[in-house]
Amino acid sequence: MQLRGSKQAVVAGGAVLAALALAACSSSSSSSSSSSAPGATGTSTATSGGGSTSGASSASGTINGSGSTLQLTFEQAAISAFKSISPKITVNYSGVGSGTGRANLAAGTVNFAGSDSPIPATETADFKGQKVLYFPILFSPIAVTYNLSGVSNLKLTPKVIAEIFQGQIKTWNDPAIKSLNPGVNLPSTAITTAVRSDSSGTTQNFATFLQDGAGSTWTLGNASTVKWPSTAHAANGNGGVASVVKSTAGAIGYNDFATAQASGLSAALVQNKSGAFVAPSVSGASAAGDGSVVSPDLTFSAVWASGASSYPITAQSWVLVYAKQPNANDVALLKAYISYLLGDGQKLLTQIFYAPMPSSIDSKAVAQLSQITS
Repeated sequence: MQLRGSKQAVVAGGAVLAALALAACSSSSSSSSSSSAPGATGTSTATSGGGSTSGASSASGTINGSGSTLQLTFEQAAISAFKSISPKITVNYSGVGSGTGRANLAAGTVNFAGSDSPIPATETADFKGQKVLYFPILFSPIAVTYNLSGVSNLKLTPKVIAEIFQGQIKTWNDPAIKSLNPGVNLPSTAITTAVRSDSSGTTQNFATFLQDGAGSTWTLGNASTVKWPSTAHAANGNGGVASVVKSTAGAIGYNDFATAQASGLSAALVQNKSGAFVAPSVSGASAAGDGSVVSPDLTFSAVWASGASSYPITAQSWVLVYAKQPNANDVALLKAYISYLLGDGQKLLTQIFYAPMPSSIDSKAVAQLSQITS
């Protein structure tokens, strides 16, 4: 699958602008209650009440977030659109990776964190017993991107992808790759793997896919950091991995679909649980997400989902906040922004290469807003 470069970026940019205009003009009649929120570096200048599912609010102040680079494109679009309906609220978001975002939330240096995976057991103590709420906001395909001149519609299985990233398959004309792509002129070019250097939810979901899809072939575990072979080229963030792939002939990496599109990278068709080879797409991510089994705390996984049209490397992403906030204004600010992400913000997603939450999950997240209190 070829994700075209500058032309695609222009199209995507136009779609975002159109979506932002729509979001700025739209409103919702359903309301959510306003409460209170925990320790982060937000500044409050007034205390005024809650929002609607569109997130519009007369509250005033600043909230800061950090974390997932997978959700960064959505955060940027949503923050811009939200500002047009709640001009007195400033939202800042830094894409530093899911692990760092969770660490910042635990340290109280941000009001919310973006994370593509639940808090792992090794980090639980960092939150000192405080309740963290999970608000699911999107699904994203993780594209297996590659730089191989003249090769399109490359097909790969989970087992072959695992062997590539473990350094067992070293060249593009390896028999295992050739057997999946008959008639394709695969070169003898050496394979360069591009991976994340930071603690990453994208990595964790990618590793989960390899663990589930490749079984015992995959031996590098499942975590937000993986001990890759020494030959791997590590880079920071989804953008960093995309840059390595784009600039390195023979490279292969893994990126959220929005970044892959914006970078103009080719993406492999990946064999799913049903045996079909599927390209990353919004519809494929939606198909995977629709079958998610949701826990009471709203955690779940869309990776390696059943269904012939499901894209097998579909990540889910959350906004994480403390249930208990230091003051009522922080509550109002967080509720306003999160309710926007869960409401009118969902309209932005398909135009920037993400899939929205199904109503069955989104409604549970909206109901959970009442748990943010001071």
